[in-house]
Amino acid sequence: MSLVGSDANARARRKRMEIFAFLFLTAVLMPALAVATVGSYGLAVWVYQMMAGPPGPPSAH
Repeated sequence: MSLVGSDANARARRKRMEIFAFLFLTAVLMPALAVATVGSYGLAVWVYQMMAGPPGPPSAH
C-alpha cells in the first residue's frame, strides 16, 4: 500500500515541478532572452555606426 501512496506523491511532485518549470520559462527566461537579444543587436548596430558612420547618403562638402 505504501508504494501506491509513494507513486501518487511522486506524480504530484513531478506535476508541481513541471508547472514551476513552465512558469519559470515563460515568465523569466524568455523575457530575459528577448531583452538580451534586442539589446545585443542594438549594441552591434551602434558600434557599427560608430565605425562606418550613420546611414544615409554621404554629406556633400
